[in-house]
Amino acid sequence: MNIERFEIGQSYVTAKVQNRYGDNVTINIQGGRPGIELQETLFKTKHQQDEKREVGDRLRYAYLVTKLMQTNKIFVRKLPVIGMRDWLLIYEDTLVELSVKDAYDELEIIVI
Repeated sequence: MNIERFEIGQSYVTAKVQNRYGDNVTINIQGGRPGIELQETLFKTKHQQDEKREVGDRLRYAYLVTKLMQTNKIFVRKLPVIGMRDWLLIYEDTLVELSVKDAYDELEIIVI
Protein backbone atom coordinates (compact mmCIF):
# COMPACT_ATOMS: atom_id res chain seq x y z
CA MET A 1 0.00 0.00 0.00
CA ASN A 2 1.26 3.45 -0.85
CA ILE A 3 0.64 5.90 1.96
CA GLU A 4 0.65 9.51 0.86
CA ARG A 5 0.26 11.29 4.18
CA PHE A 6 -0.30 10.42 7.84
CA GLU A 7 -2.71 12.43 9.97
CA ILE A 8 -1.53 12.50 13.59
CA GLY A 9 -3.98 12.15 16.50
CA GLN A 10 -3.28 11.97 20.23
CA SER A 11 -2.36 8.29 20.41
CA TYR A 12 -2.80 7.14 16.81
CA VAL A 13 -2.17 8.00 13.18
CA THR A 14 -4.49 7.62 10.23
CA ALA A 15 -3.97 7.55 6.48
CA LYS A 16 -6.02 6.89 3.37
CA VAL A 17 -5.20 4.19 0.82
CA GLN A 18 -7.05 2.91 -2.23
CA ASN A 19 -8.54 -0.55 -2.20
CA ARG A 20 -8.73 -2.77 -5.28
CA TYR A 21 -12.02 -1.12 -6.32
CA GLY A 22 -10.52 2.37 -6.31
CA ASP A 23 -12.28 3.42 -3.11
CA ASN A 24 -10.42 5.21 -0.32
CA VAL A 25 -10.09 3.20 2.88
CA THR A 26 -8.78 4.47 6.21
CA ILE A 27 -5.81 2.90 7.97
CA ASN A 28 -5.65 3.54 11.70
CA ILE A 29 -2.36 2.70 13.46
CA GLN A 30 -2.24 2.89 17.23
CA GLY A 31 -0.29 1.53 20.13
CA GLY A 32 -1.36 -1.22 22.44
CA ARG A 33 -1.25 -4.97 22.50
CA PRO A 34 -0.02 -6.06 19.04
CA GLY A 35 -2.73 -7.14 16.62
CA ILE A 36 -4.53 -6.25 13.40
CA GLU A 37 -8.15 -5.92 12.34
CA LEU A 38 -8.46 -6.36 8.59
CA GLN A 39 -10.58 -4.48 6.07
CA GLU A 40 -11.80 -7.03 3.54
CA THR A 41 -11.60 -4.91 0.35
CA LEU A 42 -7.86 -4.41 0.89
CA PHE A 43 -7.05 -8.15 0.87
CA LYS A 44 -7.69 -11.08 -1.41
CA THR A 45 -7.92 -14.28 0.57
CA LYS A 46 -8.82 -17.73 -0.64
CA HIS A 47 -11.03 -18.10 2.43
CA GLN A 48 -13.44 -15.24 1.66
CA GLN A 49 -16.02 -17.63 0.20
CA ASP A 50 -16.17 -19.65 3.42
CA GLU A 51 -18.16 -17.15 5.50
CA LYS A 52 -19.35 -19.74 8.05
CA ARG A 53 -15.97 -19.86 9.77
CA GLU A 54 -14.80 -17.12 12.10
CA VAL A 55 -11.94 -14.86 10.94
CA GLY A 56 -9.68 -16.18 13.72
CA ASP A 57 -10.19 -19.75 12.47
CA ARG A 58 -9.04 -19.00 8.96
CA LEU A 59 -6.62 -16.06 9.14
CA ARG A 60 -4.11 -16.27 11.95
CA TYR A 61 -1.30 -13.79 11.33
CA ALA A 62 -0.38 -10.76 9.27
CA TYR A 63 3.20 -9.82 8.46
CA LEU A 64 3.82 -6.08 8.10
CA VAL A 65 6.88 -5.13 6.07
CA THR A 66 8.21 -1.68 5.25
CA LYS A 67 11.53 -0.14 4.26
CA LEU A 68 12.65 2.81 6.37
CA MET A 69 13.47 5.73 4.08
CA GLN A 70 16.54 7.21 5.79
CA THR A 71 18.35 3.99 6.69
CA ASN A 72 17.04 1.55 4.04
CA LYS A 73 16.53 -0.96 6.87
CA ILE A 74 13.61 -3.37 6.64
CA PHE A 75 11.03 -3.24 9.45
CA VAL A 76 8.98 -6.44 9.92
CA ARG A 77 6.30 -7.33 12.46
CA LYS A 78 4.14 -10.45 12.86
CA LEU A 79 0.73 -9.57 14.29
CA PRO A 80 -2.20 -11.81 15.23
CA VAL A 81 -5.38 -11.24 13.23
CA ILE A 82 -8.09 -10.10 15.65
CA GLY A 83 -11.02 -9.70 13.26
CA MET A 84 -12.57 -7.56 10.53
CA ARG A 85 -13.50 -3.84 10.49
CA ASP A 86 -14.77 -1.20 8.09
CA TRP A 87 -11.22 0.19 8.10
CA LEU A 88 -7.77 -1.33 8.62
CA LEU A 89 -6.79 -1.12 12.28
CA ILE A 90 -3.20 -1.92 13.29
CA TYR A 91 -2.03 -2.08 16.90
CA GLU A 92 1.78 -1.80 17.00
CA ASP A 93 3.76 0.73 19.09
CA THR A 94 6.89 1.09 16.93
CA LEU A 95 4.89 1.44 13.70
CA VAL A 96 3.02 4.40 15.26
CA GLU A 97 6.30 6.09 16.23
CA LEU A 98 7.75 5.57 12.74
CA SER A 99 4.55 6.96 11.18
CA VAL A 100 4.77 10.16 13.22
CA LYS A 101 8.36 10.60 12.00
CA ASP A 102 7.31 9.96 8.36
CA ALA A 103 9.93 7.20 8.29
CA TYR A 104 8.09 5.14 5.64
CA ASP A 105 5.56 5.67 2.89
CA GLU A 106 4.79 2.11 1.81
CA LEU A 107 3.49 -0.80 3.84
CA GLU A 108 3.19 -4.38 2.66
CA ILE A 109 0.83 -6.66 4.57
CA ILE A 110 0.82 -10.41 4.03
CA VAL A 111 -2.01 -12.31 5.72
CA ILE A 112 -1.86 -16.06 6.34
